[in-house]
Amino acid sequence: MSLQSGLDAFNQGRYEEAIYLLEEFSQNSIELSSPDYLTSQMWLVKAYQAIGDVEEATILWQKLINSPNQKVQEWARGNRPTSLPQPETESHQFPKAGRAVTTGVSLAMGGVGGSLTLASGVTIALLFGMVFVLGLSVVLISSNSDPMTGLAIAIGITLVFNLAAFFFSPLLMDLSQRWLYQTRWVNLAEIENLSPETAKIIRQVCQQKNITTPRLGIIDDQNPTAFTYGSLPNSARLVVSQGLFTYLDDDEVATVYAHELGHIVHWDFAVMTVASTLVQICYLVYSTARRFTRGGGDNKVKDALETAGFVAYIFYVIGTYLLLYLSRTREYFADHFAAETTGNPNGLSRALVKIAYGIVEEGSRAQEPSRLIEGTRALGIYDHKAAASTGTAYRISSDPQKVGRVFLWDMFNPWGWWMELNSTHPLTGKRVRALSTYAEQLGLPTEFDMGRVMGEGKTLDKTKLYGNFFLDIVLYGAETIGFIGGLIIGFLMLSASDNSGLILGMPLVGLGIGIVIKALVMFPDYSKAVSTDILTLMSDPYASPLRGQPANLEGELIGRGDAGYKFGSDLKLQDPSGMLYLRYASRFGPIGNFLFGMKRVESLIGQKVGTIGWFRRGIMPWMDLIQLEGENGTFVHSYHRFWSFIMGGGFITLGVALTVFLNNN
Repeated sequence: MSLQSGLDAFNQGRYEEAIYLLEEFSQNSIELSSPDYLTSQMWLVKAYQAIGDVEEATILWQKLINSPNQKVQEWARGNRPTSLPQPETESHQFPKAGRAVTTGVSLAMGGVGGSLTLASGVTIALLFGMVFVLGLSVVLISSNSDPMTGLAIAIGITLVFNLAAFFFSPLLMDLSQRWLYQTRWVNLAEIENLSPETAKIIRQVCQQKNITTPRLGIIDDQNPTAFTYGSLPNSARLVVSQGLFTYLDDDEVATVYAHELGHIVHWDFAVMTVASTLVQICYLVYSTARRFTRGGGDNKVKDALETAGFVAYIFYVIGTYLLLYLSRTREYFADHFAAETTGNPNGLSRALVKIAYGIVEEGSRAQEPSRLIEGTRALGIYDHKAAASTGTAYRISSDPQKVGRVFLWDMFNPWGWWMELNSTHPLTGKRVRALSTYAEQLGLPTEFDMGRVMGEGKTLDKTKLYGNFFLDIVLYGAETIGFIGGLIIGFLMLSASDNSGLILGMPLVGLGIGIVIKALVMFPDYSKAVSTDILTLMSDPYASPLRGQPANLEGELIGRGDAGYKFGSDLKLQDPSGMLYLRYASRFGPIGNFLFGMKRVESLIGQKVGTIGWFRRGIMPWMDLIQLEGENGTFVHSYHRFWSFIMGGGFITLGVALTVFLNNN
């Protein structure tokens, strides 16, 4: 019996057969400390877990946790049978829609994601131009009498800084990987033991594209993720977490690796490294200009620096959005590359959903959000903030259509488009829809029946979706609009009065009015909040981040909602249908939040609770907490609306007081 036969049976879902083959291989092994024998034991733990035989899986696991092999111990610590998911039990057995017989078939993108070359070129050109202008202005300010010399210095500074960042940033990433996540570098043989098809895909792509096999890393963390970084394709790093192999099948893991290889082939990491550096230079110029203008000095130079700092900040904001656009575009093209390379777009669709499920599943066990997932948000294959809705649906449902329904918000709600502008990744529903079009081109059924989802989307009430959207956008920025409006009114009133207090007071009055008006919309009457569950709320295609939906939820508090913050006051609520973040606001403001997080949160975790709050849907759904009642009679009250009115009223009062005071003086 060969080890590979057992691994193939497991990856194809034939768990009973896999157990038989792996047991036979183990019994015939002479050296019990050999890598192959230990690998067979690891996969036996997974196989027994998959058929629900936790007792047998635990017996094998106990041997592995006590193994003298350090790597085996590390694997066992991250794969305790009682906490492993059961991805192929009846509740999570999704019918696979199939894959193409051949790979490498050219697939039309149909306008999905735009043009990667155009997006990269325009973004880099604009960012480079911004940095060049700023560098030039700073150099010329330094009283250089020869403009041509100043021009040459500006070009030199820009090029040297970017070249240094381009070539040295991967080394800095290596150091941070080792320090933060204890990344271990592995050879292709170890990847092949974990996922045979992945090794095949890596060899195939590297041979066809004539690139060196990337440096392969694994992080011993059960939160599933994958990312790549580097300067040049032949020196790229491709890192995944152990959770990827836990939650995904062999063919799905292969599509994730193919996606990351697509980033390497397209030079995405190099483009993003340069673009990110350029954006950060803008911020550096802004912060440097601010520092130099705080003290005294030549007024002419000071004014010039203030102007340069203001322009730098504008460029920084514009550059950030250009960078986000480029990041989203490269994700679409990496998905397309994976679909063409593997002939399995449905596998990548499932992989994205299972990664979301894995993030939710691991989050339900941890009292604090994963530092890995938070720290690699921009690099990773999936934006973890979008995981809650998709992962929740997959977690409890054996019906792909129920998972597809949570994509309605991504595809049709105008808030989805608006929120996506601030995201490094496209919304999951849009990625799955694009992958479905590739499956259709290959003559395959589509995963999650996206055709039906699109059909249902066409029946949504367009008036309800779009009728108040533009008004809501205005209300969403009511504080800023109120401040600017107050400033304009102050200037207009100043022309008819000599009260200089109007310039200071009216913007504050406008800011306060904006806060109050926004609060009236955000926090409606909650006295008739309906009892519901988390999945139902997340499946609402009309949900909004502005207009809170009063809801009554029952579940268990399973941890804090603040990543890496031991005194965080936000909470995670889990009910039978999923997990949701609860945002808390103390009546005593930030100090009260800190004290609540320090003294009370720990005692609440693990309690069964009933909650009332305002549900909101953005990239990440959440609920602004109103009231929480614990099983032991504990009551917690939260004051979001109270603080909005206090702040709004405070600014109005301060603005009026300033206007009157300065007028009297």
